[in-house]
Amino acid sequence: MRSEGGTVRDITRGLMRELGLTAVFGNPGTTEVPFLTDWPDDFRYVLGLQESAVVAMADGYAQARREPVLVNLHSAGGVGHALGAIFTAYRNRTPMIVTAGQQTRSLMFGEPFLGATDAANFPRPYVKWSYEPARAADVPAALLRAYQLATTPPCGPVFVSIPADDWDEPGVPVPARPRTPAFAPDPDAVAALAGALERCERPAFVVGPAVDADGVVAEMVELVEKAKAAVWVAPMSPRCSFPEDHPQFAGFLQPEQRALRTELAAYDLVVVWGAPAFTYHVYRGESEVELPELFLVHDDPEVLARARQGRGVLGALRHSVRQVNAQVQDIRRAVPQGYARPPKPAASTPMTAAYVFDTIAAALPVDAAVVEETPSHRNDLHEFFPIRSTDGGFFTGFSGALGYGIGAAVGVAMADPTRRTVALLGDGSSMYGIQAVWTAVREQAPVTFVIMDNARYAAVAVLGEAAGGHKLPGVELGGIDFVALATSLGCPAKLVERPEELDAALAEEFTGRTGPTLLHVKVDPAQRPLY
Repeated sequence: MRSEGGTVRDITRGLMRELGLTAVFGNPGTTEVPFLTDWPDDFRYVLGLQESAVVAMADGYAQARREPVLVNLHSAGGVGHALGAIFTAYRNRTPMIVTAGQQTRSLMFGEPFLGATDAANFPRPYVKWSYEPARAADVPAALLRAYQLATTPPCGPVFVSIPADDWDEPGVPVPARPRTPAFAPDPDAVAALAGALERCERPAFVVGPAVDADGVVAEMVELVEKAKAAVWVAPMSPRCSFPEDHPQFAGFLQPEQRALRTELAAYDLVVVWGAPAFTYHVYRGESEVELPELFLVHDDPEVLARARQGRGVLGALRHSVRQVNAQVQDIRRAVPQGYARPPKPAASTPMTAAYVFDTIAAALPVDAAVVEETPSHRNDLHEFFPIRSTDGGFFTGFSGALGYGIGAAVGVAMADPTRRTVALLGDGSSMYGIQAVWTAVREQAPVTFVIMDNARYAAVAVLGEAAGGHKLPGVELGGIDFVALATSLGCPAKLVERPEELDAALAEEFTGRTGPTLLHVKVDPAQRPLY
């Protein structure tokens, strides 16, 4: 007998409508059938062919829209396939609600086929909250709690396991609640930071992803110009939080302590905005260089607690940047010298990664979004592909787990189909989620996949050799025909091996192109040091 409010399915779908969660990314199994049956016409189901690609697409979609997203996976197997991408979503601080079908409650005592043992513990620690409701009637309330936690700073993915037979049970209605607003910093902390900016002589800002995620890049530019600060990008930052063609842009901090401290030693005040202080990737010994006075502005108390020095300012960047900006007047001191870019790279066959980046940057439409996952070419990207966006125009993964880029590019393109999305991908990283190309075709997402093929896991080879490794196995690829792969998935594709072919292909890509395409670009396998 149904309750007055209807079944769990009816109540949950009504709640999803109220919360704006009508676009669902998924890969279905039998435990999801009760959730998916009689799918509403006003809901959108985005099908992915493998769960890690599903999560990556949803991640890009949520990041580009700055809104939460719902992902539906299949029991323990589907969640297991997706865990690497959930790890990236956790590092990216993506507001994502992950649901997974569980076997029916009546069978669970007997360890049934497709049963997820201790389902709520499986995705931990890379979710903010994980839960399987104790009774069917509480599924809507669990979804609402998941929504609140996913969207409250610091944002991140959450997980709800739902037994298959819960959907037809009577449910308890719950009213939708608005998202909890982001919080502002303590006024005394803001005043202390503004005062330090007034007193110092050589300030440096280190900008992280939260500045762009909170939509305050324009305000950051204004504050930088008033404070006469040099601006560095935080190590491994997955967003562009300051236009890289600005005259006060100083460059990219390396994810290594000694190099980073040497760069920052020239300043008498460092303010880190929306990033950890600091993210490192390699260890080459402790630095004897002391950092100058430091302020760290962030909305995550965990990030502030693990900083080795400095004063923390706890608050969302949308409030922190604006409030500091309001207290800082135009300060009379010298404008710092900006980033000196190297000469334009020469054309050659095979093309260098630097040349490919430089050529694409020159042809790129002003409003294009860029998604990047070319770890072995990151230095070339920094030098020859300046990101000029001031509002959600650049995305990459913050975790280092490959497979984010190709799926995220599809999600970013779906989030705003009025602009073209360009995915700059390595050959190795693209193979972690190549199934996303099929979804791009199905959804007619306006995305250009540029796969830069150097025939190896070059980042592994270079960093391994720098660390003293020799004769490393498992780093040579080669022989992958990305044109044939893309074509088999329904995506138009082209092989590009010479500079004139790249010019012609880009001219075609950025002149009224609709739907997805793929460019398989052969690049020189020679590799420069990463850091």
